[in-house]
Amino acid sequence: MKQYLRLFDFSQKVDYKIEVLAGLTVAMTMIPESLSFAILAGFPPLVGLYAAFIMGLVTAVFGGRPGMISGGAGATAVVLIALMQSHGLEYVFAAVALAGVLQILVGLFKLGKFIRLVPQPVMYGFVNGLAVIIFMSQMEQFKAVAGGEEVWLTGSALWTMLGLVALTIAIIVLLPRVTKAVPPSLVAIMVVFGVVLGFGIDTKLVQDIAAVSGSLPPFHIPQVPLTLEMLQVIFPYALIMAGVGLTESLLTLNLVDEITGTRGNGNRESIAQGSANLLNGFFFGMGGCAMIAQTLVNLSAGARARLAGIVAALTILVIILVGAPVIEQVPMAALVGVMVMVAIGTFEWISFRIINKMPKQDVFVGILVAVITIWLHNLALAVLIGVIISALVFAWESAKRIRARKYVDANGVKHYEIYGPLFFGSVAAFAEKFDVQNDPQEVIIDFKESRVADMSGIEALNKLTERYQKAGKKLHLKHLSPDCRLLLKNAAQVIDVNILEDPHYAVVTDKLS
Repeated sequence: MKQYLRLFDFSQKVDYKIEVLAGLTVAMTMIPESLSFAILAGFPPLVGLYAAFIMGLVTAVFGGRPGMISGGAGATAVVLIALMQSHGLEYVFAAVALAGVLQILVGLFKLGKFIRLVPQPVMYGFVNGLAVIIFMSQMEQFKAVAGGEEVWLTGSALWTMLGLVALTIAIIVLLPRVTKAVPPSLVAIMVVFGVVLGFGIDTKLVQDIAAVSGSLPPFHIPQVPLTLEMLQVIFPYALIMAGVGLTESLLTLNLVDEITGTRGNGNRESIAQGSANLLNGFFFGMGGCAMIAQTLVNLSAGARARLAGIVAALTILVIILVGAPVIEQVPMAALVGVMVMVAIGTFEWISFRIINKMPKQDVFVGILVAVITIWLHNLALAVLIGVIISALVFAWESAKRIRARKYVDANGVKHYEIYGPLFFGSVAAFAEKFDVQNDPQEVIIDFKESRVADMSGIEALNKLTERYQKAGKKLHLKHLSPDCRLLLKNAAQVIDVNILEDPHYAVVTDKLS
């Protein structure tokens, strides 16, 4: 029973008013976004809302991060567009369910910890690029359909939209100076809704995007043939969707950790995300992942517990069932204003203040990740490229750190004291440190301040011992770990090790826990 209670975080102190109001605000901002993503991918609009409800509820209750919001996200919907066009909606549901299974496996095998490999410059670039995407996506609301084509608003329609957006932003900025009892975003939406309704202002409404009324998500087994050919079709899409979804979700978890100063559970979040996507595949949803914009709306409203996410999900369900006539009348300008403020709050403005203090390579990585995020709208790819470049830069810089202090003692023995890691990037510089032909008959290489990090380092030592062996000289390797000695094929002939002082670190050939 205690474990059950901890699962729902009932022990956490909860401000119920803030959580409920935050949940309502999140629901208001999630509905148009989920609808837009569903329509963009060619799905029925309700498929997006069902995803928002299922993802939101399951992850709020069972996820690894209180305060985080999940729903029918654009990043995962975009992955499925090609499958929808080529094989139809049933294959999409099968792919979503399979993606959920893959995500559950990631959590069960505790692979969520690998998100820690994302460096801070990559996070800066990711978050800044995301902020620009959130802002630019709102520009679509300044378009209208005329003659079957989308055109930019002009004249009074444009000025009305701009005025209502400005009113929304003004309320969000100024209200906290008066009171913090209610979320300013929710108040802004209600005020703008009242102004438009009370004065009969003609402006773009939620109903202009799509209808939001419907029934409970129906249980539906994907109507696909259970064959190897079908699996070959959906597996690539499921794999990409699972990877993109987990990348966004775990990055969002890290971001919330930084904002709240607490620690989430990446593996538990992976299992929750996978379970939600598995249910989506059987309950007419398009699947999804964590939604950073809505998460930031939730946090800015003061929510820190699971209740806000549960309220948001249940609110979406109520709106689907009975509240559609009211929600469809909400002005899009109010939601645009909320999302613009989210974009401003998402952007890491501190990155501008510290840019002249950061290493040039970190600045380059951060800008590159932001550009890829904005250009391709592929957050997972941007982060992957950023991590790879950061790793290569780290390897290059580490390779330059290997040093050798050389001296000959009173007995005529030459000593090489190695400093810095010996790995694939530094083996060439390591080999250049030794003068085998001119060295005396006895040589000592001391690894007390060094470490053999991989098989490339082991092979470099093999080649070096071979060179001294051919020269007929005695070589001693001090402070070298036992596993390194076992891998050195020339050890029996030329190496005399100082066993008492040897370290016990492992190289990549060991099974690390």
